[in-house]
Amino acid sequence: MRSAMAHFSRRTPDDQRPNRLAAARARLGEPELDLTESNPTRCRLPYPEDLLDALADPRGLAYQPEPKGLLEGRAAVARQYLGWGIELEPERIMLTASTSEAYGFLMRLLADPGDRLLVPTPSYPLFDQLARLEAVSLVPYALDVDDGWRPDLGALAAAPEGCRALVVVHPNNPTGSFIAPEDAGRLAELCRARGWALIADEVFLPYPLDGGPGCDRSFAATSVCLTFTLGGLSKSIGLPQLKLGWIAVSGPTEELPAAIARLEYVADAYLSVGTPVALAAPYLLERGLPVQRAIASRCRANLARLRELASTAPAVTVLPAGGGWSAVLRVPSLVDDEELAIHLLEAASVAVHPGYLFEMPGEGYLVVSLLPPEEFFAEGVRRVLAAVDALVGG
Repeated sequence: MRSAMAHFSRRTPDDQRPNRLAAARARLGEPELDLTESNPTRCRLPYPEDLLDALADPRGLAYQPEPKGLLEGRAAVARQYLGWGIELEPERIMLTASTSEAYGFLMRLLADPGDRLLVPTPSYPLFDQLARLEAVSLVPYALDVDDGWRPDLGALAAAPEGCRALVVVHPNNPTGSFIAPEDAGRLAELCRARGWALIADEVFLPYPLDGGPGCDRSFAATSVCLTFTLGGLSKSIGLPQLKLGWIAVSGPTEELPAAIARLEYVADAYLSVGTPVALAAPYLLERGLPVQRAIASRCRANLARLRELASTAPAVTVLPAGGGWSAVLRVPSLVDDEELAIHLLEAASVAVHPGYLFEMPGEGYLVVSLLPPEEFFAEGVRRVLAAVDALVGG
């Protein structure tokens, strides 16, 4: 008798094949110059030799399960917000193993299966995967490229029923755009009126580039609507391998106790934050500041070099970059973005992100990371510009 096959959840896709770009990279091998690199630990940054010493704290030998995370770690995170002029009690901080886990916790807290979250487009493609795993739906709202990537407030006001939260990424990845203070106020009022929570992803907030209105403000100061502000060591001090993120909870006083208690209930089912990293958080956040400064300096230098090189390439425009680790290039749409990215791999051995990966508004966008070492970044940009110029001239 033939055995029945196992049934898999629809939370995981049936088609596991790589897309054309991933298949091309697998076929060609690693490119000589990777302008998609987003792992700071592979970018020759000056990490202090003693940065991880605090992980050896002998107190870490004792398991201390705490759903919110150890108080020392939460207090250290709360102190980070003083830099934006915000006083937060540690009780309003929840430690998580990552920003991705924080999103998962919030989806479970705020949405039932089939409910909807409003997410910006363009933005990082991870939202689709996380939403699928949590059995919620996404409703995209546009950031207007012709208006400095500002959110389409009219579209948000007309959002369908069943939405439970509005996600903002401040600054956005990859556009680098900040939410201007007047837009932030309108978004909070809209959330209050519609009964939505506001989720603000601020992992790149420590990295202003061009800056702009709102670059010095955190959504953790929001009191109009229930707000969850996300951050983590992965970006703030370039330590993705330590797996420590956080959620700061703010909003109307009467809503905070229930939100925090229910969020704690979700976290208690996982207890995912390791004791050693939670104990080390105060030391890491202080000793990691030179890494943060080095990342900021690298990104600014690479952005300046990109603009200098592109100034002699009339076919390529570097869009404004308010903050973060990425830059967006506008290129002629002679071929679709994926085809162009594959061509750059094959003809120039340089890797870039095609715009469609971030749901850019149409063809003609490439995204590059500003993290690579400066000499490699500059050579990669030269090859991209030369390849685009050859296509235009051909």
